[in-house]
Amino acid sequence: MPNTIIIGSGCYIPNRVIGRDYFMNSEFYTEDGVKIEKPVEETIAKFVEITEIENRRFIEDDLSNSQIGYEAAKIALEDAKVDGEELDYIIYASNFGEVTENGYADFMPTMAARVKNKLGIKNRKCVTYDMLFGCPGWVEAMILADNLIKAKVAKTILVIGGETLSRVTDPHDRNRMIFADGAGAVVVKATDEENVGIIAHNTICDNGPELNYLENQPSINKEVDQKRLYVRMLGRKIYEYALKNVPVAIKETITDAGLSIEDIDKILIHQANAKMDYAMIERLHRLYDVKEYDHAISPMTIQDLGNTSVATIPTMYDLIIKGKMEGQSFKDNGNIVMTSVGAGMNINAIVYRFPKK
Repeated sequence: MPNTIIIGSGCYIPNRVIGRDYFMNSEFYTEDGVKIEKPVEETIAKFVEITEIENRRFIEDDLSNSQIGYEAAKIALEDAKVDGEELDYIIYASNFGEVTENGYADFMPTMAARVKNKLGIKNRKCVTYDMLFGCPGWVEAMILADNLIKAKVAKTILVIGGETLSRVTDPHDRNRMIFADGAGAVVVKATDEENVGIIAHNTICDNGPELNYLENQPSINKEVDQKRLYVRMLGRKIYEYALKNVPVAIKETITDAGLSIEDIDKILIHQANAKMDYAMIERLHRLYDVKEYDHAISPMTIQDLGNTSVATIPTMYDLIIKGKMEGQSFKDNGNIVMTSVGAGMNINAIVYRFPKK
């Protein structure tokens, strides 16, 4: 059975840096629709204290999700030294697709098809899929790619995660300060080398009471247009759910790989909220009765890039493997975890082993 290895990566980080001053003229409301009377500066300062998000990136007005996904994909193909015509599949993960000026999600044609068009790929047997799976979409797209390769349906697949969340946030919701734009991509390929690449993965879908922890809703300011929908989340519910379930899912995947926490060099965890990420990594180590650990095991980009949803992990992977994150690197033949949690609620995790150079 073939294994799935990453042979190239790329990312697109927008040039527009959005700091706290961008939100100073905001009029924020509570989840119950009550105007927050305390100074905006206090609200922003408290937000930064909890999330550690000081800056985030927004795309320029003349760009689109498919365009930044294309830019990341082009870099990944060049890095992999792969001609686009060789691709068997293109899988594009996003939550909102090509967001229109009115903030509507547009998925026709699919995001993957748009990128194939922009890449100029003529191969009619290059299949284009969109992956809708919340923030864990890119990880789930990698799991799908691994299944396709192991089933010998495909040999070479382009996996993209791109989002323009700045265009779907409610201007009156404090949580808008979490979200950002960006895209990341990798090229994966089948290999006959044993015990490398994606060596274990797990997916959990809790779609009962958790279904509406993240959803689209009208503005929390009832005095404005209630027809347009924005991303809305129940932050406390998500925090409690993630802390309870994500560490267990990661541990299960590590166990399925025949490994323990001491064998894991890096954990690339979805960057949703710094406080939540720290707590999940600590809880994971506690499951192994480990109290002291090197916090560098879990790289962080959220402080400067914000929450880019499906783009988070492929962007982080690309930055680390190309030596663009200070103090972070991957080990030859080392093991890493890629894991995410998001709308659904859905959780997934991959254990990936780098081939020997």
